[in-house]
Amino acid sequence: MKCCLIKETLEPCGPDDIFSEADVQYVAVLSTDEWKKDRSGFRMRIEIDPIARPIHSSKAEVSFGSLTGSFRIPDRNDLTEKDYRFAFALDEKGVVFIDDTGVATRMIGEIARSKKYTEPGLERFMYDFLEQIISRDLPIMERYETELDDIEDEILRDGEDENMVIVNDILSNVRELRIHYEQLIDMTQELLENENGFFNEERLRFLQLFMNRLSRLHTNAASLREHTMQVRDLYRAHLEEKQNGIMTILTVVTTIFMPLTLIVGWYGMNFRYMPELENPWSYPVLIVVSVLIIVGSLIFFKKKKWL
Repeated sequence: MKCCLIKETLEPCGPDDIFSEADVQYVAVLSTDEWKKDRSGFRMRIEIDPIARPIHSSKAEVSFGSLTGSFRIPDRNDLTEKDYRFAFALDEKGVVFIDDTGVATRMIGEIARSKKYTEPGLERFMYDFLEQIISRDLPIMERYETELDDIEDEILRDGEDENMVIVNDILSNVRELRIHYEQLIDMTQELLENENGFFNEERLRFLQLFMNRLSRLHTNAASLREHTMQVRDLYRAHLEEKQNGIMTILTVVTTIFMPLTLIVGWYGMNFRYMPELENPWSYPVLIVVSVLIIVGSLIFFKKKKWL
């Protein structure tokens, strides 16, 4: 169990100290087993146990005496395959995270090291905690934009199919981020409603500030998705252009050799009374005619700009 008091900084304390100062709110992190054992010590009027159901999303649920919910945070190093899931319970006295992954402890440790508060309170802490979740996202999306620009240039220079693997990965990652942002937006809206009055109304501006940043990230993710789709469409158009070029060449070659095939078929019948079979000039004349057909066809196709 890890406990801190929200003062000018997050000050570590023991479980028995979290209610020692009436006007000071607290933060605590417990494992699932610790929560089952010690939850009554936090004096929360919980109607919906945050660990009663499997965690599938980030959400908040308001009940009469408390606010509970869960976090599902995709791993920024592997957005589609790995995530961290933990629950929380909150009231006017503080917030408890029920976490077996260690992520909440690490995030709180980072806040304790890097933040000092002129207006200490649960609202400011929640702002910093939520900010920790999305702090790396803008550089990630900027990197995706750069990769897409490079791939777009390579496609125009006759890029390879391997680039589409990267584009599809980016599209999957952006889709995961958009879903993640939508869930966080819904959660933050629940916090901003402040239905139970757990938050100081004046300091709700911190959560509104986070909501504004989250909305911008969601917009950026939507724009990035559109860019990704445009790159995919560009690749398909480029691929179709290449295929059309190949089909054009095959059509031209087939058209050139059709009359030659007719000549071969005609004189390959070897009828007994074909006069050309006995003429000594038949073979050279047939060669010249075949060459003239090929040259004439190529000149015709060039004039038509089919080559």
